[in-house]
Amino acid sequence: MPRVLLIDDTPEIAELLTYSLRDHGFEVVTTGFDPAIGALVAAEKPDAVVLDCSAYQMSETLFDALRSDPDLLALPVVIVSDTPEKADASLRRRDAEHVLLIPKPFTGAQIARALLQLMPKRPVAPNS
Repeated sequence: MPRVLLIDDTPEIAELLTYSLRDHGFEVVTTGFDPAIGALVAAEKPDAVVLDCSAYQMSETLFDALRSDPDLLALPVVIVSDTPEKADASLRRRDAEHVLLIPKPFTGAQIARALLQLMPKRPVAPNS
């Protein structure tokens, strides 16, 4: 089961999104905004990260902290934004890779599809 670190500064939305992602087959670890994202990723070992902070600058700060670690350059990141044009321009300036932007309002299914699109395909185990 793919493991997702969900960082959301609105507890009610985090709870709803957690339930939705679990229904789509993800294991979800949820936290609020935390600038020590590198330590969180090291501790939780997620397959992907979802950043949904009310201010895009908060998500941008976390994204930059992730990408400052060479071991996390390819970690898939989904960013949810209520200012998608601004967020898209910011990501283009950074030549961001392995990231998808989802505008608000969004559904859990949109986030799940974005995660699956970004995550490497896992090999199917042969039947025993």
